[in-house]
Amino acid sequence: MKPHAPRVTGALVFTTATAAALIVAVTAGGAGAEPAAPSPQAAPGGVTYREAGRFTTAGKPRDLLLHPESKNLYVGSDDLADTADVNEGGLYVLNPADGSVRSTVTRIPGPTGTLGRRAVTRIGAALPGDGVVFGYPLRGIGTARTGDETAAGAWVAGATVTDIGPGTGPGTALVAQGPVLAEVDLATAAVRRSLTLEGGDSFAVDAARKTVWFTDFANRRLYKVDTERLAVVATVELPAGEGFGGFTEVDPQTGAVWVGLDNSVVVYAATGTRLGALSGKDLPRAARFDSATGQAFVVWQDAGDPSLPGSDNDGTLTVHRSADLTELVRPVVLPGNQVQLGAASLAVQPGAEVVLVSSPAQGTITRLERFVPPAPSPDPSSHPSPSPDPSASAPSPGSSAGTPTGPGPATSPAASPAPAGSTAAPGAVVGGTGGQPPAAGAAPAPAPHGSLASTGTTVLSLAGTAAALTLAGWALIRFRAGRPGRTGPG
Repeated sequence: MKPHAPRVTGALVFTTATAAALIVAVTAGGAGAEPAAPSPQAAPGGVTYREAGRFTTAGKPRDLLLHPESKNLYVGSDDLADTADVNEGGLYVLNPADGSVRSTVTRIPGPTGTLGRRAVTRIGAALPGDGVVFGYPLRGIGTARTGDETAAGAWVAGATVTDIGPGTGPGTALVAQGPVLAEVDLATAAVRRSLTLEGGDSFAVDAARKTVWFTDFANRRLYKVDTERLAVVATVELPAGEGFGGFTEVDPQTGAVWVGLDNSVVVYAATGTRLGALSGKDLPRAARFDSATGQAFVVWQDAGDPSLPGSDNDGTLTVHRSADLTELVRPVVLPGNQVQLGAASLAVQPGAEVVLVSSPAQGTITRLERFVPPAPSPDPSSHPSPSPDPSASAPSPGSSAGTPTGPGPATSPAASPAPAGSTAAPGAVVGGTGGQPPAAGAAPAPAPHGSLASTGTTVLSLAGTAAALTLAGWALIRFRAGRPGRTGPG
């Protein structure tokens, strides 16, 4: 009878089998195994703006202003040609969410003070709290607020007013009468001071830097005017072209001036240094800026002439990082937005979630809302969850293992890829510094210790352990065989 030998032999067999099983398990799971944690998802691409509404409640829209305090959408409108029985001209106040009319200014003073319904072609500035300063043909300057039916207004003496903007002090406005830049009193339209330039008819005001950029499209010049002295302090030569001008706008955050010329937008720093340009197949007609996001919005209108190459009757909205002109959003097609019946205008909600674009040719205002495609769900077959380790045992009493000591590390979201500058029209970056892909370099050398090397090391280690256990088992058997008190034969 051998009461001990079977136990020893069984222990040996169990030890050897366990080591062998470990070797097989590691070998099977090592080569080609997926990492335990899935790779982070890439940031969603394809960010764009989608049409969320089209308003036809404000006649033929000529200019837009989203009031920064009251949040009302002011629309300067003209009469629609296809509604002969109704005159839609005037100043409208709309709810920007659904286009519903909050009020309409229909009584506007003429040159002799006679009230009548008149077209409002330009909105020059926002009034404190609510209301706007606006211009109407031929030399009228008016003011009105939400709820008004009659505007306060007066006519400027002299030539036709070609542009209007905020004045340098309360109760004033700046106007262009061709090449003459004048500051006038809002209540009486009396000229307080003026400056005559070599040419031009439009301008943009940089109130923070006390500057006016006055554009002479015909002579391809841009004049920088100091508003404190009302004097020219610099002249910038614009690129040569046919003299077809689009707009002049100032980024209030950076002071850069954006000028629409022919089929391009040329951008200059506040110092007059050229920063770059955008180009496209359509005509740039308006630009607006959002200081909260540092973005610039440009609306491009089709020429509306089927005989011209590339004319398709559709316009485009492009969105750029104002600092370096990089295109940030896929261009948005504006069906039917062409320039034959008037230039489009823009209004951008702070934060840039909503953009409003007018189309005089269609008599509409389109509400666009930013759309970010959802990130794709991870494929569960690609990254299966690891099974629990059956060999793991519950912590012994008093052990700190498995006791939460605080929240785990937060998972970092995937970094958004840097937007590449567009090279396709419209919105392609012709100048500037952004949008260039990094130069391709040599691929990094593989790590000296990959997953296969680690697996091989583990297998060799376990094989040595198994061999040591086997030798120890045989030694134990021989030891038991030679102990005193043995009751059976060897």
